[in-house]
Amino acid sequence: MSKKHPIISVTGSSGAGTTTVKATFDQIFRREGINAVSIEGDAFHRYDRMAMKAELDKRKAAGDATFSHFSYDANVLDKLEEVFRSYSETGTGATRHYVHDDAEAEKWGVAPGNFTEWAPLEEGSDLLFYEGLHGAVVNDEVNLAALADLKIGVVPVINLEWIQKIHRDKASRGYTTEAVTDTILRRMHAYVHCICPQFIETDVNFQRVPVVDTSDPFVARWIPTADESLVVIRFKNPRGIDFPYLTSMIHDSWMTRANSIVIPGGKLDLAMQLIFTPMVIRLVHESKRA
Repeated sequence: MSKKHPIISVTGSSGAGTTTVKATFDQIFRREGINAVSIEGDAFHRYDRMAMKAELDKRKAAGDATFSHFSYDANVLDKLEEVFRSYSETGTGATRHYVHDDAEAEKWGVAPGNFTEWAPLEEGSDLLFYEGLHGAVVNDEVNLAALADLKIGVVPVINLEWIQKIHRDKASRGYTTEAVTDTILRRMHAYVHCICPQFIETDVNFQRVPVVDTSDPFVARWIPTADESLVVIRFKNPRGIDFPYLTSMIHDSWMTRANSIVIPGGKLDLAMQLIFTPMVIRLVHESKRA
């Protein structure tokens, strides 16, 4: 954690909706004239696509059916911690990109399923923004939560998260429902032990809750829309949060606990704008004074 070089970390599993949160932050950064440099969690996977497949086969042959991208040892978390620490101390660091598809391959000049070379972060940035799987990990080897100034968890109820992942992977990656189901099952152990513990470290959690039937996510024909959902927003420390202001600005919202507010799903972007704009401005203001 650094007054001079702040870090914002958005954490959630595959299909949780962290990309949507990043889009809202991008709007805030543009509107407020904040120069944010971004890094992505996929850049800190340990293996490229072919190497990961080989490692999965190797682990499966050895009787380990729990290894996945969610696992700590499938990622170079020490490298991610190094970037967080370097940025917090000096405003510099290095990152790379994992190339997912042909469009990204054309942009980066690297075949899909591979990494670009490590390269220095843009100089002169106001803050570092991370979005990915492991932005608030605390274990025996690393403590990423201690280095981030604002930590945000994106955690839909589990059936909705699975529906989102199934539909995304089928539409954009050509996977079958069976293939995505196998991935979900393989990731469950690490989801419980590596992903969930991060959400007690986050400062604000967003949990989307559908109000339509999602009993069997593996046969759901549609992803529940924002208007078919509620969002529970939980603040780790509610001190300084103006709940009367939020409930007055976000129609049909209400408090359920002293640190929690429920909003209509369609108001998520508005809620994030109201909550995070002053937080971001404060971080940048304090960094310039430091």
